[in-house]
Amino acid sequence: MTQPYRILVVDDEESIRLLYEEELADEGYEVQSAASAEEALAAIPVFKPHLVTMDIKMPGMSGVDALIRIKEIDRSIPVILCTAYGEYKQDFSTWASDDYVVKSSSLDELKQHIQRLLNEKPAAE
Repeated sequence: MTQPYRILVVDDEESIRLLYEEELADEGYEVQSAASAEEALAAIPVFKPHLVTMDIKMPGMSGVDALIRIKEIDRSIPVILCTAYGEYKQDFSTWASDDYVVKSSSLDELKQHIQRLLNEKPAAE
């Protein structure tokens, strides 16, 4: 039996982390969350996520800076930038991400992007 895909949710808002954790766990994913980019970078070698959802605007290190660091650690980990601000999509520094989703009350779009990116990866180990 294959293990569930592991998703690391990175957002400074606790309510968002809890919502994503619950919704993604209901989809069958193993989910861990981090409240900051620094916390996420520390979790990656331990949790070994198959995918990361990352807020852009966070105190301390931004999601874009963390994205660059994650790609330096392991280029094969897809990173979806999730933000309430659509204008970041025009910022070339976000183009290193594998996907970009504007936050909304429905997680359907995010789930579709996650499923598509994970389907492009080999089976979970």
